[in-house]
Amino acid sequence: MAAAGTCGTGTRSTGSVVAAASTNNVTSFQRRGPRASGADSGCSRLVSIAGTRPSVRNGQLLVSTGLPALDQLLGGGLAVGTVLLIEEDKYNIYSPLLFKYFLAEGIVSGHALLVASAKEDPADILQKLPAPLIDDSYKKECDEDVCSHKTESDIKMKIAWRYQLLPKMEAGPVSSSRFGHYYDISKRIPQELIETSKWHGFFLPEKISSTFNAEPCSLTSGYMKLLQFIQNIIYEEGFDGSNPQKKQKNILRIGIQNLGSPLWGDDICCTENCDTSHSLTKFLYILRGLLRSSLSACIITMPTHLIQNKAVIARVTNLSDTVVGLESFIGSEKETNPLYKDYHGLIHIRQIPRLNNLIYDISDVKDLAFKLKKKLFTIERLHLPPDLSDTVSRSSKQDLAESAKLLGPGCGMTAGGKTHLDF
Repeated sequence: MAAAGTCGTGTRSTGSVVAAASTNNVTSFQRRGPRASGADSGCSRLVSIAGTRPSVRNGQLLVSTGLPALDQLLGGGLAVGTVLLIEEDKYNIYSPLLFKYFLAEGIVSGHALLVASAKEDPADILQKLPAPLIDDSYKKECDEDVCSHKTESDIKMKIAWRYQLLPKMEAGPVSSSRFGHYYDISKRIPQELIETSKWHGFFLPEKISSTFNAEPCSLTSGYMKLLQFIQNIIYEEGFDGSNPQKKQKNILRIGIQNLGSPLWGDDICCTENCDTSHSLTKFLYILRGLLRSSLSACIITMPTHLIQNKAVIARVTNLSDTVVGLESFIGSEKETNPLYKDYHGLIHIRQIPRLNNLIYDISDVKDLAFKLKKKLFTIERLHLPPDLSDTVSRSSKQDLAESAKLLGPGCGMTAGGKTHLDF
C-alpha cells in the first residue's frame, strides 16, 4: 500500500495519527482538514483558468469549441494539449464556421489566439467572427425555431411516436454553467472585443520569401516557418507548462486553416505519390509534441477529400487526437432526397481521444446531421421517417403470403417449395 503523502508543514505522519487514534479509542479513518490554499500548500492541483473546466472522466483540462453541441459529442469539450482535425466539406462552406466558432470562443473567454492561414489574412478572419449571444437571446431563438418546426413535425410523425422519445443533441444553455457560449452567425463580433484580445497572425505569403531553400528530406518551407512561429509564441509568451517560472494562467488557441492544400506548398492533394508526402505527417508529429507540454489547444481544417493517397489520410488521422468530418449535401444525390430535406449535411465523429491510453475512443453516436439556420448552426440526431409507401406495403404483404404457403399448417412437417428455411 502506498504511503500517505503530506501536504504543507505541520502535518502529522501516518504513524502518529494511528497511535493517537488507538490512544483515544477511535477509528483511524478520520476526515482530513481543509488544505491550505495558494501556491504555498505544496499540493499539485488543476490550474484555474477562465473559460476552462476539468473533465469528469479523467480530470483533463477542457476548453469549449464554441459549439456546445460539439462539446457534448467530444466528451465535454476539447482537451488542452490536443489537436482537433476538421475534415472540410467538399465546397468548404460549413467547415469555416466551426473554425470561427473556436476563435470567437477564445476571444469571449479571454484566451490568446494564434491564427495561421495561407489563403486569408488572419486580421480579416477575426473581423468575420460571429457575435456572442446571451442566454435570453439564444432561448428566444430556440423557442421561435421549435414553435415553427413543431407543427410540421407533428403532421409528419403521426405513427412513428417512438422517435419522440429519443434525446436531442441541441439543448438550451444552462444558467448555472458558463462553459461555452452561443453565437449569432448573422452578426459580427464587436470591434471592442477584438481590440482588447491578444492574438498573433501567421499569413503564409508574408512569411515565405522566394530565396528560401529547404534541405532535402525536410519539411516544406511553409510548414517549417509555421512550426518556428508556434514554438516562439509558446516559449516567449509563457505558455510552456514544463517551465513553472514562465507558466501563465491562460490558454493559447491555435487555429490553422486549409492545412495540406497546395497553398501551403504541399502537392499531396495533386498527385498520389509526391516527393513531400511525409511533410504533413512530420508537421503534425512535431506540433503534437509542442502542444503536449503547453497550455494550448489547436484546431486544424484540412481538405482530406482532395488527398489522393489514402495511406496519408490514415496517418493524418492517427496523428490527430480528435477527428470530425463534415459531409455536405450540396452537389450530391442526398440534396434532392426528401429524407434529408430538413438538413444541410452529415457530421461524422471519426475519433475521440482517450487520454493516457494506447487506443482511442470511438463515438457510439452515428446518425448526426447539421443544418445552418438564419442565425445558428445546430447539430441534431438524424431521425428518418418510416417508409410507409404503398409499394413497400404491397411487397411486404406478398412476402408474407409466400412465406405462409411455404410453411403451411406445420413448420417442420409440411414445409415445401424450393426455398430453404433459415433458422
